[in-house]
Amino acid sequence: MDTTTLPPAKKVGMVSLGCPKALVDSERILTRLRADGYAMSPDYAGADVVLVNTCGFLDSAKEESLAAIGEAIAENGRVIVTGCMGDEADAIRAAHPQVLAVTGAHQYEDVVAAVHEAAPPSQGPFVDLIPQPDVKLTPRHYSYLKISEGCNHSCSFCIIPDLRGKLASRRIDAVLREAEKLVAAGTRELLVISQDTSAYGVDTRHDPRQWKGREVRAHMTDLARELGQLDIGGGVPPWVRLHYVYPYPHVDAVIPLMAEGLLTPYLDIPFQHASPSVLKRMKRPANEAKVLERLKNWRDICPDIAVRSSFVVGFPGETEEDFQYLVDWLEEARLDRVGAFRFEPVHGAQANALPDQVAEDIKEERYARLMEVTARISAAKLEAKVGRTMPVIIDEVGEADEDGDIGATGRSQADAPEIDGNVYLRNVPDNLAQGDIVQVEIEDADAHDLFGVVV
Repeated sequence: MDTTTLPPAKKVGMVSLGCPKALVDSERILTRLRADGYAMSPDYAGADVVLVNTCGFLDSAKEESLAAIGEAIAENGRVIVTGCMGDEADAIRAAHPQVLAVTGAHQYEDVVAAVHEAAPPSQGPFVDLIPQPDVKLTPRHYSYLKISEGCNHSCSFCIIPDLRGKLASRRIDAVLREAEKLVAAGTRELLVISQDTSAYGVDTRHDPRQWKGREVRAHMTDLARELGQLDIGGGVPPWVRLHYVYPYPHVDAVIPLMAEGLLTPYLDIPFQHASPSVLKRMKRPANEAKVLERLKNWRDICPDIAVRSSFVVGFPGETEEDFQYLVDWLEEARLDRVGAFRFEPVHGAQANALPDQVAEDIKEERYARLMEVTARISAAKLEAKVGRTMPVIIDEVGEADEDGDIGATGRSQADAPEIDGNVYLRNVPDNLAQGDIVQVEIEDADAHDLFGVVV
């Protein structure tokens, strides 16, 4: 078929807010629309319709979403809203009555139907015969791999089960096919995401499937082992990074896979707090002492393992003693990467009704103290890496600045994109390219980043 006779494709713009799980939703929506004959617009001006994929987890995120909707309306005028804030259609329409349609989280068919109605495709269904690559909103060399939707927890500060429903795991053969396809297309780092990666497959009784002539279960350990069998070239597995890992007992089984090199030695665990009384009010398991013992065991098995987590300060009822308990726990746990958040009420969350709300100035003071402690721990851990040679994946390639400090930017296996630190290279070898995995000698460090040269 002579595709030069096709009418110009309608163009869709996309604003994707919130977490990586929402980014995956955006990629799926755009991939479907491209298969339907739409083109992607890099700006508002060139778009026939703009999609805003919202975040509705915190009130501040909702404000950001409403602002993004307003900006898209001001710049384009034809806006469709989807995502986690989509369940608050009345609030969205009250702020922006001009929106064309509102749909909820991962309602792909509804979003596509809304786009078809707002900007009917100018090319007929025969475009399905033309190969259409998947749309990626991340750089080519790393990809998010979403293994499930929803969550079975009932944390008092969270409304994710209300927004995205209960745990719904994907078939493991479907996940592995997607991973294989991503690696074949150039992905060198797979970032496994969900609301609760450790619970993968619980809802389907770990539904075993045939894969490459063997039976594999929808289970985190089986998934990790199979992903480690993929090949980015020369028998080298991709970096496989696990996010949102609740510390269930079976997590211990993935640590040997890290020691074997099949799995990136990195765990992102949402501890949230350490004080038993705060964890009880959060409706989360209070097992901080056992976690410290397990951290020691993990490090004995895989000395290079990096553990990152996030914590909430100023949760209702948090006393100074509770906060100091958290600080003391962090001093002993010595996590590699730590993020912190001041407690913020979320519309519909149980925690909003808890007594003894913490004053904003106390939240700020505790947040500052916590970040000071974690920065000191991070600086010491990074300083210990000076003189070592380690693999680094290249995110950006440029030229060294006049001081010779930054020629390219990459990440070590201890660093996830966007949320952790970087490795800044002071030299740029010929043919160094984005996505390359190179050996770097670390020359010095600061509180968050490493500096070195390719060897």
